Amino acid sequence: MRLERLNYNKIKIFLTLDDLNDRGLTKEDVLKDSLKWHQLFHEMLEEASEEFGVDIHGSVAVEIFSMQAQGMVMIVTMEEQMDEELLEDGFIEMQVTVDGSEDILFEFRDFEDVIQMARSLNSVQIEEGSLYYYKEKYFYHARDLEGEKNIHRVIAILAEYGDSAFTSIHVIQEYGKVLIEADAVKKLVEYFS
Repeated sequence: MRLERLNYNKIKIFLTLDDLNDRGLTKEDVLKDSLKWHQLFHEMLEEASEEFGVDIHGSVAVEIFSMQAQGMVMIVTMEEQMDEELLEDGFIEMQVTVDGSEDILFEFRDFEDVIQMARSLNSVQIEEGSLYYYKEKYFYHARDLEGEKNIHRVIAILAEYGDSAFTSIHVIQEYGKVLIEADAVKKLVEYFS
């Protein structure tokens, strides 16, 4: 689990699938709003409260972005005006919004790893994707791979050469440099064969 303070009343929490599995949870538990999920959510709020020195009481809005095979990102927004009764009870009211994303985003420190990743993906007939450069790292982004029969193999190949990216694709697209806009795997294999 990774915590990041975005501003005075917003916190970003990134949970990998391993984090969820370690706690006996699945993405479905989160989507179904289960009791185990509520317990984990309160633990995360306590940890965020300790780490950032913020008292989280009252009403919070939670936006959950599910990322295929990588986990989920939660944006927790604490309401500025808090009711005195809620503060006394220590009660937290959640408003949850869930958004799924079929995007895959991995980061690589070395360009040689990007080339090896492309060769391996090409061997399983994956040719699409985009390649970016941002903050001295390379980012491979692919979308709509859900229909692939061997999606778990694709994720395993990506994880062999790189790491799940914590940075949002929107930030990378805005501030990073596009190296290959489309068919990144195909072009990398052609250029570096």
